[in-house]
Amino acid sequence: MIRWKKGSVVRIIRERHGIQEAEVLTDDGHRQSAIHYTDTLPKLKEGDRVKLNTTAVELGLGSGGYHFVIDITDGADDRVVTDPAYGRLGKGHLMKLRYTGLQRAVLSVEEPESPHHALFAEPRSLDGMPVLIGELHSMLPIALSWIRLEGGPDCRALRVSYVMSDGGALPLGYSRHVSRLNGLGWLAGTVTYGHAYGGDLEAVNKYTALLAARHVQRADIAIAVMGPGIAGTGTPYGHTATEMAELIHAVCALGGEPVVIPRISFADSRARHRGISHHLLETLGKLTLARATVPLPELDDAEQRELLERQLERSGCASRHEIVRVSGVRLEEIGDRLSLYPEEIRTMGKGLRDDPPFFAAVCAAARVGARLVHTRRSTAAEE
Repeated sequence: MIRWKKGSVVRIIRERHGIQEAEVLTDDGHRQSAIHYTDTLPKLKEGDRVKLNTTAVELGLGSGGYHFVIDITDGADDRVVTDPAYGRLGKGHLMKLRYTGLQRAVLSVEEPESPHHALFAEPRSLDGMPVLIGELHSMLPIALSWIRLEGGPDCRALRVSYVMSDGGALPLGYSRHVSRLNGLGWLAGTVTYGHAYGGDLEAVNKYTALLAARHVQRADIAIAVMGPGIAGTGTPYGHTATEMAELIHAVCALGGEPVVIPRISFADSRARHRGISHHLLETLGKLTLARATVPLPELDDAEQRELLERQLERSGCASRHEIVRVSGVRLEEIGDRLSLYPEEIRTMGKGLRDDPPFFAAVCAAARVGARLVHTRRSTAAEE
């Protein structure tokens, strides 16, 4: 089922690379914010008539409250697509969103026309690179805010690549966080795989995406989480966070170090997400065939600590994976590091003061990942 409406653009609210946010007056008299992607359609201007996909908003789903522009119905014939992303998307032969009315050709990092094709013509490994694996997009800026200062001010900044799956939003341009992080210079690059698209590099699958982060973008560490949004049904396996198991397998198979970012909350009203989320417990406790490191922050509240331990034991996570207790990740220091980021980071509508354990868990994983890199550097220097 798809729900459609038509309307007129009232004003352009804001723009960033590959995306416009517009206010649209629909023909039934409602004003609504709408997202318009400029990689395959011309930029909007006031007065344009547009066709909107209104399905998510009308169903009350978590699309950020936006409609999405599917077409400019008049006034655009004499305009061309000018977004610089279009040139990169249009040169390749790999189709994303295949066999739909929105399929587009991208230049994948592996295909013969790519300047990096030779890198993928023979088997390669991740050379021990740590990969932080999480389920929520909000984990990305939190982890990067912590990693920026891990190891001290005299330590060479780590090169971090973001590997985006297709478990949430498919266009990377939808992410405000990625736009911000690129502007800050905190990312060595972005890679989109599967049917996700819009990264600095496009990849066919998670294996080549991880290898591209390591060998093309020369990452010291990668962060692999889906784009904004997550699909869930309240059932043990009916959610896109199950991709964490697949990513753990891929990282291990390629000779990397999988470090899971645990989703911990004591502010979520849903019982299945209290303590360690059922997404992680079911995925890591039942679906993983390889061992990963799962860092846990040392929480001050004894009852909270005891609940986490019980959940890990009962789910099977404690026996299947390496649980690492991480000290020194304190609320004040988390706040100091997050202050380097130019906007408040919220997850499920909550900020640091609302749900400190969530942020502490992400930072604990970031600390472990960064320290794995520094240990490898020290070992290599001694050799």
